[in-house]
Amino acid sequence: MAMWQGTMDNRGFQQGSFNSFRSSSSDEDLMDIPGTAMDFSMRDDVPPLDGEIEEEKSYNGGGIGSSNRMMDFLEEPIPGVGTYDDFNTIDWVREKSRDRDRHREITNKSKESTWALIHSVSDAFSGWLLMLLIGLLSGSLAGLIDISAHWMTDLKEGICTEGFWFNHEHCCWNSEHVTFEDRDKCPEWNSWSQLLISTDEGAFAYIVNYFMYVLWALLFAFLAVSLVKVFAPYACGSGIPEIKTILSGFIIRGYLGKWTLIIKTITLVLAVSSGLSLGKEGPLVHVACCCGNILCHCFNKYRKNEAKRREVLSAAAAAGVSVAFGAPIGGVLFSLEEVSYYFPLKTLWRSFFAALVAAFTLRSINPFGNSRLVLFYVEFHTPWHLFELVPFILLGIFGGLWGALFIRTNIAWCRKRKTTQLGKYPVIEVLVVTAITAILAFPNEYTRMSTSELISELFNDCGLLDSSKLCDYENRFNTSKGGELPDRPAGVGVYSAMWQLALTLILKIVITIFTFGMKIPSGLFIPSMAVGAIAGRLLGVGMEQLAYYHHDWAIFNSWCSQGADCITPGLYAMVGAAACLGGVTRMTVSLVVIMFELTGGLEYIVPLMAAAMTSKWVADALGREGIYDAHIRLNGYPFLEAKEEFAHKTLAMDVMKPRRNDPLLTVLTQDSMTVEDVETIISETTYSGFPVVVSRESQRLVGFVLRRDLIISIENARKKQDGVVSTSIIYFTEHSPPMPPYTPPTLKLRNILDLSPFTVTDLTPMEIVVDIFRKLGLRQCLVTHNGRLLGIITKKDVLKHIAQMANQDPDSILFN
Repeated sequence: MAMWQGTMDNRGFQQGSFNSFRSSSSDEDLMDIPGTAMDFSMRDDVPPLDGEIEEEKSYNGGGIGSSNRMMDFLEEPIPGVGTYDDFNTIDWVREKSRDRDRHREITNKSKESTWALIHSVSDAFSGWLLMLLIGLLSGSLAGLIDISAHWMTDLKEGICTEGFWFNHEHCCWNSEHVTFEDRDKCPEWNSWSQLLISTDEGAFAYIVNYFMYVLWALLFAFLAVSLVKVFAPYACGSGIPEIKTILSGFIIRGYLGKWTLIIKTITLVLAVSSGLSLGKEGPLVHVACCCGNILCHCFNKYRKNEAKRREVLSAAAAAGVSVAFGAPIGGVLFSLEEVSYYFPLKTLWRSFFAALVAAFTLRSINPFGNSRLVLFYVEFHTPWHLFELVPFILLGIFGGLWGALFIRTNIAWCRKRKTTQLGKYPVIEVLVVTAITAILAFPNEYTRMSTSELISELFNDCGLLDSSKLCDYENRFNTSKGGELPDRPAGVGVYSAMWQLALTLILKIVITIFTFGMKIPSGLFIPSMAVGAIAGRLLGVGMEQLAYYHHDWAIFNSWCSQGADCITPGLYAMVGAAACLGGVTRMTVSLVVIMFELTGGLEYIVPLMAAAMTSKWVADALGREGIYDAHIRLNGYPFLEAKEEFAHKTLAMDVMKPRRNDPLLTVLTQDSMTVEDVETIISETTYSGFPVVVSRESQRLVGFVLRRDLIISIENARKKQDGVVSTSIIYFTEHSPPMPPYTPPTLKLRNILDLSPFTVTDLTPMEIVVDIFRKLGLRQCLVTHNGRLLGIITKKDVLKHIAQMANQDPDSILFN
């Protein structure tokens, strides 16, 4: 019997209390995000939307223009009706209709009294107030995470004797015993060998520092994975695949709750400080969305409406990227391009405001002490030449190849984790990967430093005062003009740095594959940018030396004279970072805007655009999915990608349930079924909803009713309406006919009936059906023939059909 299969497994209708109904839902089930079982038993995370016992307007009809008002069998609305079970998709049309009714009522009442007018104004202003609060909270948490991560990263190498709470840089700022050449060395900062054996010289001191570095890394990683496993399983990963799914209308209780927020904030600091190849930028989007979801509970307008709440979460995602990269405009575009499913113009404005407030808050905190929002902010002054588009495009090709390689290998490893014993031991996996990373990272200064510091070093345009090995050129104080450094021969330090960076590139490429997806907070933006920045810096230095030694070549002599400042290796690093990040995520517009906001210059938009588009074309040629879409498919989330075209010539009758030779569709009749009949159907099936027809013979469609609403309404009627028994007739009609004397009272449930469910005919092309599901966010669509009900198509059926047409496993779609 094919029907809309609900993921909540109700094995029999329970005639207990509403609370017992809720406790039997799939909150007790285990869910895999993204690799091992997740426990939903934490009740105190965030209460289900509308789960509170409070009054709300009943809804009639999910179609366009539904505004009927039918009287309930009770005077007040039924608590819980119109809400959703865990792991189910919301009805966007119903939620938008409900919000229009609420807004219309407030507008009409505002003309009646001054108090109602004030309430109307406050309701209109509440959205902006919520954006302000989200921006303030997101910016504050981002500043706290940045400061804490910086301190704990330095803690692996030593401690400040003037105050243990100072990181290395702050410790030496006020020191009177530090020279410019050795500005990272001051007597106030002691390495662990100095503290433990009173010397920093010799092999034994090196071994002590090596041991303490690995020990601290293992401790931080163990604390991170333990806190995630025990307190908030949803705090692992980047969170962006799940947020994309939630914004498309899926319900995951607790994923954006207070426990997830607290644990993710703490463990994100620990994970970044452990030295693993991960970043905090992706998880900051999850943190910001948690802030938005929790603050929504302060406003009835958003607490009671899942569609309105998702508009807030879209704006919160923009605020998260704003504080992650110091790029407010890029954050808004990222939310629009990458994560949002429904993004009206009003949400665009509010996203901009939330990103502005978040960036202002982080700037006020000034976590890096450089008056910038990110650690690797740079400014380039040398213009680029048209010929340089060739190496920029080569970096784009490298980024696309790296992105496709990473996605395939990482998904294969995550699938192995899900399907083997490896997934049962997340703590051991994290400790092993951390140990390997720390042991291999310590000997190389470029792998030992934090990834953000590495990117900052690679982006840096060498100046007269730079002491980095990357700036160890011969004749470095011979300036040609205006204090700018000309192209010059590389010194011993540059060649040494090139070898170390080549080894760093290999380690980052390999270890990131195994790191992303573990049971700790792990972002992918920074590791991907690091891979591209290393490749770009290597190519940039090569181009610089080529221009210096062969400036008379035809490709150089027209624009690069001897002794001129022609090539900027830091620019190549930035273009490479954008190319690799674009290859992994398939971002384009938002990526370019984020990168130019990082550099503070519009002059390099064309190189960035060329690299971003090239990397996307190359990566798309090798695989259509970005890393987030690949993880969505791996976890079986019901996400209907709006960017993909459906080009197959199938019909609705080919996809609908029931199929040929299947049992008939389970339906309810509008005026001939008893309470006992309906309870029997509920107890014997697990479908999430039932079509209502005039009669079984005619199969003329009347409407659609949700299983959850039926259970709650019948249970409520048994409690509050005298005389309702198992033999009472249930009516979905507007007027019930006169009944013979001595018959039990009837139960009228027309108010929970969707009177205008979306329908298509059996000969409707599936490309039209898919478009309807995408653009209206439907949960299900009924199929008719000449007005007679034939079957039903759910979102899950559409996703399975798309997978089947793409020669993928249709059973990988796990949830509704």
